[in-house]
Amino acid sequence: MGTSVQVMPLSGAYGEGPLCYLLAVDGFRFLLDCGWTDHCDPALLQPLARVAPTIDAVLLSHPDMMHLGALPYAIKHLGLSAPVYATEPVFRLGLLTMYDYFLSRWQVADFDLFSLDDIDATFQNVVRLKYSQNHLLNDKGEGIVIAPHVSGHLLGGTVWKITKDGEDVVYAVDFNHRKERHLNGTALGSFVRPAVLITDAYNALNNQVYKRQQDQDFIDSMVKVLSSGGSVLLPVDTAGRVLELLLIMEQYWAQRHLVYPIYFLTNVSTSTVDFVKSFLEWMSDSISKSFEHTRDNAFLLRHVSLIINKEELEKLGDAPKVVLASMSSLEVGFSHDIFVEMANEAKNLVLFTEKGQFGTLARMLQVDPPPKAVKVTMSKRVPLVGDELKAYEEEQERIKKEEVLKASISKEKELKASHESNAKASDPMVVDASSSRKSSNAGSHVGGNVDILIDGFVSPVTSIAPMFPFFENTADWDDFGEVINPDDYMMKQDEMDNNMMLGAGDGMDGKLDESSARLLLDSAPSKVISNEMTVQVKCSLAYMDFEGRSDGRSVKSVIAHVAPLKLVLVHGSAEATEHLKMHCAKNSDLHVYAPQIEETIDVTSDLCAYKVQLSEKLMSNVLSKKLGEHEIAWVDSGVGKVDEKLTLLPPSSTPAAHKSVLVGDLKLADFKQFLANKGLQVEFAGGALRCGEYITVRKIGDSNQKGSTGSQQIVVEGPLCEDYYKIRELLYSQFFLL
Repeated sequence: MGTSVQVMPLSGAYGEGPLCYLLAVDGFRFLLDCGWTDHCDPALLQPLARVAPTIDAVLLSHPDMMHLGALPYAIKHLGLSAPVYATEPVFRLGLLTMYDYFLSRWQVADFDLFSLDDIDATFQNVVRLKYSQNHLLNDKGEGIVIAPHVSGHLLGGTVWKITKDGEDVVYAVDFNHRKERHLNGTALGSFVRPAVLITDAYNALNNQVYKRQQDQDFIDSMVKVLSSGGSVLLPVDTAGRVLELLLIMEQYWAQRHLVYPIYFLTNVSTSTVDFVKSFLEWMSDSISKSFEHTRDNAFLLRHVSLIINKEELEKLGDAPKVVLASMSSLEVGFSHDIFVEMANEAKNLVLFTEKGQFGTLARMLQVDPPPKAVKVTMSKRVPLVGDELKAYEEEQERIKKEEVLKASISKEKELKASHESNAKASDPMVVDASSSRKSSNAGSHVGGNVDILIDGFVSPVTSIAPMFPFFENTADWDDFGEVINPDDYMMKQDEMDNNMMLGAGDGMDGKLDESSARLLLDSAPSKVISNEMTVQVKCSLAYMDFEGRSDGRSVKSVIAHVAPLKLVLVHGSAEATEHLKMHCAKNSDLHVYAPQIEETIDVTSDLCAYKVQLSEKLMSNVLSKKLGEHEIAWVDSGVGKVDEKLTLLPPSSTPAAHKSVLVGDLKLADFKQFLANKGLQVEFAGGALRCGEYITVRKIGDSNQKGSTGSQQIVVEGPLCEDYYKIRELLYSQFFLL
């Protein structure tokens, strides 16, 4: 049998919920993404909670809430402890996305599902990989290789290839075949005949318009509103598709000489763009080449202002402006508050660039557009004052006294227990002064010994200043002065925690934006006040698809090109999933599966594969030949069992002679350089190599079929002279196995 493969969706099957899937490869369990909606409802994670402790590795594909939002919660509450793998942009931008979401929630609610420390702890241990980097797993995952490839949807977005025993399992959700301003198209088309392809049906029923026309319509719709005195709100994600929107607006504002202000408003907007500026090697070829020639960074935004609070917007009043604000769901964040302010003005426009999550305000407005009245909850965090502040301080003082009393009682019990145990001991009492001094130093932060009581010397409870043991604080000196103890200058844990709140783990250079950090570190007690209100939505609403996913026609074409042995469809509405399932089953010989949530399907390959070992006796008789960077040899053997394992053994009879075989693809340009290095005069003539005066080397056959000995032939023409034999020998030594 082939490599055992099972797939079970935990979320995001026959629906548009967050992406989260369990993949088992020969018993090694991968968690493919760990997404959550903006509602952060723990009930959605019940399927994940049942399997989280058994997960062996987590693979993240994109840096947004729908792909990784539940990761901090799962690690803190559900027992998920497996290593996490992602690309560098997914790590950095995913971290900022979680920061922005936490701050947006914390400002309007007593959010306690996870904290900034939990986010830091989660991302500190992420293993970061580069595109096409093969990473070999160890221990239980021995023999499994994982590699990230370009997805084309978000910066750092990943198509994962998981290989075991020569069989590939490809996880490719939310890919985009089209090249965009800041991203190349997906690398999925380079895969051929994987054993299993896991992909989504999200866009199976949608077809896209031409990109250039779409961009122009996008700009025209905004300019029309701005020129009439209105403002435009774009609810966006933190660090995903918003990057493409920023480049589109930057380009058209420069081309048309527009002067309307553009604001990018999130809790981490400046940090986001700062990091993106350093990710040029992860972007499209056009951006990389432009930077090489002009040293001009595409994200050095000249027409977009990065802001982290609403004060800048309030200064403009009702002046026309464009605001890109998080979150895209309109449930929380700056976009929620700005929508409430702009909704009752008919001259304004709310422009959605992605489909809203199910059950959110954005989705409701897209399905049932205005004019209409909607109920919203407005919340904000305010400091405690007056009687509330006094009551809070009294409560905190009471809690502090209780903790001190409990600590005192606990210490007294420990001293009594220690006294009783020493009283029963018959051995003479021995005091180790060196260990006492060491313990004393370990408890000090700023230097000096702290006198402590040694077991056996228990002071009465009524004593005030016990004097035994006492150590004189003497310092050691050397030729340079007093000897410094590094432990005296170690940072305390509480100080480290405070510093962690200002920046991310793993030594990140960026910090939280100033206002967000100040809000979190403000020690003044606060509370959240909320009130429900009805908003009359009179503004215009529009939706344009800038989600950056391949449409239905392209998805079908890519699947047909990749031609997997088995296809697993996830993440899409029931209609889209069934449509794509029927299309693939009808138009190809694929085995197509579309599992329900918590339904396990077995997609093990039907191919027979066996593991064999090479015997030492066989390998001792193998004569290898170095061809280029590799050593190659003919191996003739028989198959037998040694210690219950299939083993290749020396053949029982003399094998037949082998014909010469062309190994690899001979490139005449490379062979020309090789011959020139050997001192021969070589030049191209009529598509062949003219070697010296008489000898010609030709390549006959289909050059596109690399390494195919049946379609390519190398011919050496000329008289049987010394040069002929020399060139033929050099050719054989480099490209032929005899």
